Amino acid sequence: MARGKHQLLFVHGIGGLRDTATDRREWLEALAAGARDAGMADAISGLTQGWLADVTFANYSDLFNRRGAQGDTAGEFEEDEVPFLAGLLDAMLEELAEQFPAESNPQDARVIDDARFQLDAAVQGRQAQGVGEGFRGLVGVTTTMLRLPGLRQAAQWMNGRAVLFQLAQVGRYLDRRDKKAELGAAVRARVLEGLDPARPLVVVSHSLGTVVAYEALHEYSGAVPVWITVGSPLALGAVVLDRLVPRPASCPANVASWRNFWDRDDVVVGRPHLANWIGASKSGVKAVTEPVDSHGLWTHTATKYLEHGAVARPVIEALRP
Repeated sequence: MARGKHQLLFVHGIGGLRDTATDRREWLEALAAGARDAGMADAISGLTQGWLADVTFANYSDLFNRRGAQGDTAGEFEEDEVPFLAGLLDAMLEELAEQFPAESNPQDARVIDDARFQLDAAVQGRQAQGVGEGFRGLVGVTTTMLRLPGLRQAAQWMNGRAVLFQLAQVGRYLDRRDKKAELGAAVRARVLEGLDPARPLVVVSHSLGTVVAYEALHEYSGAVPVWITVGSPLALGAVVLDRLVPRPASCPANVASWRNFWDRDDVVVGRPHLANWIGASKSGVKAVTEPVDSHGLWTHTATKYLEHGAVARPVIEALRP
């Protein structure tokens, strides 16, 4: 294994413009809380003061937000984004249907059925009346989804249009056509910038950041003792999984351990399917998936995950000499 001080890399997910220093501090504070929860409080000063690892927060948010941070109108979208967004919402609704079965959650199941009906109508409306009608329909779908537990009154997504705009970042990253592929390449370059392949690298990635990290680590030549994925959409069926590069999807060869964590109230994740649908590396490493249970209205944020001892423990163990 490579020798020298470890590197700790944070890779964020969907959202608006970020402040690198603020997010780095918040992720470290959440990880420190997780270390305390894991009974590893002696590692907190090493994390926050920087002697345990050189910590990088890879901020690529500006690459996605050049058309505006809020995305208030359908004009912010392109027509070919409608099919991807419809597929992503369909996959999320499938996850929700598993989470809220009709026999035990009749009211929530009715909300999901209503959203599915609207989704079908939105797809048909796009075909009949054009992209504007399609996007208006998808906004209605996401607005309906916000009535569900874990989504309603969530501070991160205040309305259905904001949901749609941020979810579109996943499709934009995965678009491989012509010049559009340059966005994904620029995001990966931002993530890998300044890393030293001669030193061990511990990676903590969240949401869209797990998709970015998957592809970036396949390009990276250094040793990765552990890769942590939280709130990951990697296994959301064909809409994400079948668009990954390289395919068929497999654990990056330089990753020694892959730990994936999901919360049952996090509708963005592919839940335990990730461990089944993404193959092992040539050395036999594949994702080990574990559920966590967060509290509060919004469970998809990275800091919610990092506060869990189960998530923080493998990070601390990998960073300690």
